[in-house]
Amino acid sequence: MQGMMMHRDLRIIDILRHAAEVHADQGIVSARVEGDLHRQSYPQTLARCARLAHALKGLGVEPGDRVATLAWNGHRHFELYYAVAGIGAVCHTINPRLAREQLLYIIDHAGDRLIFLDLTFVSLVEDLLPDLPADLRLVILSDRAHMPETALDALCYEDLLAGQPTEYDWPDLPEDTACGLCYTSGTTGHPKGALYSHRSTVLHALQVPVCQTSSFRAGRRILPVVPMFHVNAWGLPYTAPLTGTTLVMPGPALDGPSLFRLMEGEGVFSAWGVPTVWAGLLEEIGAQGRVPDGFGDLVVGGSAAPRVMIEAYEARGVNVAQAWGMTEMSPIGTHGVLPPRFDDAPAEERIAAKCCAGRRIFGVEFRIVDDDGTPQPHDGTAVGELYVRGNTVISGYFRNDDATRAAIDAEGWFGTGDVASVDAEGRLVIRDRAKDLVKSGGEWISSIDLENAALSHPAIAACAVVAMPHPKWDERPVLVAVPSGEARPALEEVHDHMAPHFAHWQLPDDLVWVEDLPLTATGKISKLTLRQRMDDYVLPDLRGGAA
Repeated sequence: MQGMMMHRDLRIIDILRHAAEVHADQGIVSARVEGDLHRQSYPQTLARCARLAHALKGLGVEPGDRVATLAWNGHRHFELYYAVAGIGAVCHTINPRLAREQLLYIIDHAGDRLIFLDLTFVSLVEDLLPDLPADLRLVILSDRAHMPETALDALCYEDLLAGQPTEYDWPDLPEDTACGLCYTSGTTGHPKGALYSHRSTVLHALQVPVCQTSSFRAGRRILPVVPMFHVNAWGLPYTAPLTGTTLVMPGPALDGPSLFRLMEGEGVFSAWGVPTVWAGLLEEIGAQGRVPDGFGDLVVGGSAAPRVMIEAYEARGVNVAQAWGMTEMSPIGTHGVLPPRFDDAPAEERIAAKCCAGRRIFGVEFRIVDDDGTPQPHDGTAVGELYVRGNTVISGYFRNDDATRAAIDAEGWFGTGDVASVDAEGRLVIRDRAKDLVKSGGEWISSIDLENAALSHPAIAACAVVAMPHPKWDERPVLVAVPSGEARPALEEVHDHMAPHFAHWQLPDDLVWVEDLPLTATGKISKLTLRQRMDDYVLPDLRGGAA
């Protein structure tokens, strides 16, 4: 027997329509590329999205067409999210930090019709121009006064909107209509595309605030430092208006002092981003001797936050929650809000509970399997490769059957490539990426555990552990570290610091000091690039020919 309820397809534009009606006093504050702060309410934003929708139709954009963006976090990028999806087209957010070859690949692979680009990326597109499709249209996200001198045959964004109607008859789209396209950063092979639907995106926007409750309350202000070109800024452009939260967009300035000033000036309560950004803000907080006024909530994702970072923010009264997910998951799969039993727990116990990926969000299921594909118990001890499924998880990669076959198992679960454990409460602990584990003498060593222990040493500002080949042990770990000051402690001193947490054979065989660590296009440490840099490296016990 079926229920007797109406069925209304889920549409992204309805989030903004709701915000414009119910949360009309909230909106978007943007630190723009032009150097000013721009403010507009959600009703004003909806009106501008209507103008943009008319302009897109005037440019010949049809349902299913891919419309690309090369832009920072700002109100114009936000408008593209809604207007493009609202007319049934697909908003393809391009990560400008990708290599030239990767940029050209994904523009071609996506079949983009237009690219909307911020002023900062004009020179980048000029460089790509000889290899771009001849019929690709370009629009610069600017007003006429700031249009640059350029060889590009580009339209002006504000000119496109000028004179267009402020209302639009948004079509009733089936909820499985594609709305967004985001490519992985391509650390192995070509980038792969995750094609989101209206249904998956709206469900994701509903799922996250149910779990990450501290960040969302009508009237609060939230800062998405995670870029809108990286997995839709973790869904915040959808979740914020849905919950009546004002978005404070940082634009291109993501250094510690710039973020501090913006957060202080705009009363930001919650900020979301990757650990490398929060390390910079923490340095500025140290210089200022205080946190930005009103700042109380920090969400960290992209890679694991070091324990020392969590401790530093918590000691200053900022609640830290880690989240975990993937491009292929829309992206959030876990939240780090602690259960009530930790409310009165000692600080040490609370910090320890926060040093994991958190508990699964509603609608996302986990399972871990061993090398034979046998499911393992969720007891917090058993370890295996993590598989996920849910309404916000891809069922395959865009135009890539080979990658789909490699990632999706016979029962439709998506293989993440992470090695993890899950406990009975759905708490996820990422032990490592499968390709980043160190296999020494038949035993596995977690690079993440070694890195977290090393980062608690005061002389180490950032570090990565990589596996180096060894003729006897197969692989041995090497610690590559960036100093926090002038001191360069010897390996033995760092060993002494880490020893309480590891068996002797698990400790790194060498310590290599470097000035910086290579980052991926999404701000994570690129171990692929680091391994390439160390192509000629030889372990200490092999340097004289001894094994």
